[in-house]
Amino acid sequence: MSEILEELAAVLEARKTADPSSSYVAGLYSRGLDAILKKIGEESAELLIAAKGGDTHQLVHEMADLWFHTLVLLAQSGLKPDDVLLELKRRFGLSGLEEKARRGKTGL
Repeated sequence: MSEILEELAAVLEARKTADPSSSYVAGLYSRGLDAILKKIGEESAELLIAAKGGDTHQLVHEMADLWFHTLVLLAQSGLKPDDVLLELKRRFGLSGLEEKARRGKTGL
């Protein structure tokens, strides 16, 4: 399934240079980082509401929206889905407590 992330990342990258009136993502890029972050906040809230509501179809829909907008943020930041997948792979097999301890006192 990672091929869909690669395909989507390529489209998002191409939208960086597109006319803002030609696509939603190009328009989002043109409004800058704050607009992208605001959208991620909105989608996060909608995901929480969907999870609380118990409708699995709505949960999947909102999760897809959140993932999509976080992929926009990655592209805006010059990163790719593989950067996140590599980090997840690095953490695989570590306990959550051990991984958190490795990050130090800041918890980041």
